[in-house]
Order: sequence, then structure tokens, then C-alpha cells
Amino acid sequence: MEQTGMERTTYEGRCFCGAVELIAIGRPVGMGFCHCASCRSWGAAPVNAFTLWRTDSVQVVRGDVGVYHKTEQSHRQFCLSCGGHLMTAHPLVGLVDVYAATLPALAFAPALHVHYQEAVLPLRDGLPKFRDLPKDMGGSGDTLPE
Repeated sequence: MEQTGMERTTYEGRCFCGAVELIAIGRPVGMGFCHCASCRSWGAAPVNAFTLWRTDSVQVVRGDVGVYHKTEQSHRQFCLSCGGHLMTAHPLVGLVDVYAATLPALAFAPALHVHYQEAVLPLRDGLPKFRDLPKDMGGSGDTLPE
């Protein structure tokens, strides 16, 4: 359910079985697609649709969440009941990627592709395709053609 008032919007999300509920408050700081091998493997999908939020904007309000982190850059979170994927915390940059499908009321408006050098599903949508990450996110800022 989406609630608007005083420039504050709350988006509700759930895991696959509904045991875990979370909220994201405000607006995401970015949206796009990630093509890295880690996201593809974790999501069992050719691409991950991400919405990035400040860490303090996302709260789990019900349920038990497990965390797996292969690296310190990404702490992947999932429901302990059904295993449904919820989000990935990026503690070194203070952001959380709440997977776009987790927040059904949020109008997903992607602005870029990251880690496109690892893409297995080319997407021709006119959006910038970053080899790794934009410079302001710690990457090279190099882009690739569609």
C-alpha cells in the first residue's frame, strides 16, 4: 500500500510466502539493472532489477531474515521461512538494494545498467550501459555500446 503525505511515501514489500514484511520510506536514490555474475547467480535470472535506498530508509517490520555475504560489499537478505530473496545491503556505501519485485507499488523507472561487461542478456533500451559502475559509485565510469 502506498501512502503519501508531507513528501513522504511508504512502500510495502513482502517475501514470496508473506512471512517477512518490509517498508521503504521516501524515494529510491537510484534504479536500474545489474548484470554481474553474483546478482545473476543469486537471483537465478539473467539480470537483477534494483532499487537503491539509503540504509535508514528500509526497515523489516515483520518476520525473520537471514543474511549471506560472500563479500563485505554485499549482504544478501532472504526470508528464513521460504528462502525468498528480499534485498542486498551494501554497508560500505550506506545503501540497500531492495529488489524491484519486492516493492510492487513502486513504479520502477530504471536509469542505467551496471556491470554490463558481464551481461548474458543484451537489453537495447537506450539507457547507459556501464562497464562496471559509474564514477560516483566507485567504478570506472566507462560505458559500453548497446
